[in-house]
Amino acid sequence: MTRHLPIQQAATELDVTPDTLRYYEKQGLLIHVGRNTSGHRQYAPADMDWLRFILCLKSTGMPLELIKRYRDLLVAGDHTIAQRQAILTEHHTQIESDLKLLQTNLTRIEQKIEFYDNIHSDSTKSCSTN
Repeated sequence: MTRHLPIQQAATELDVTPDTLRYYEKQGLLIHVGRNTSGHRQYAPADMDWLRFILCLKSTGMPLELIKRYRDLLVAGDHTIAQRQAILTEHHTQIESDLKLLQTNLTRIEQKIEFYDNIHSDSTKSCSTN
């Protein structure tokens, strides 16, 4: 039997709030979330996989509008594979660029920390000789 999760449990598993899941649904990011006989959302394993991918894209800086575009292409079918791949390839290139910039900035910060470490070390030495 396939395990379907209520919204609170799905949110907990994804480390988001139920409001986030409702918002994604309202924005049209979710393909189709089932409901139980009481009308409560029930997230199937495929829903959870898709939500994990949405969160991956979001955490790497992809705007929700572009995620929705990707979702629309996915729903449209296999003839959109090249377009979906192009979206992901462009996003991948942007992430690589962002990582290079972050690494450059991290190196600058490390150099400044080392600079302060040296100042602190020098002032400690001069104080201990008096």
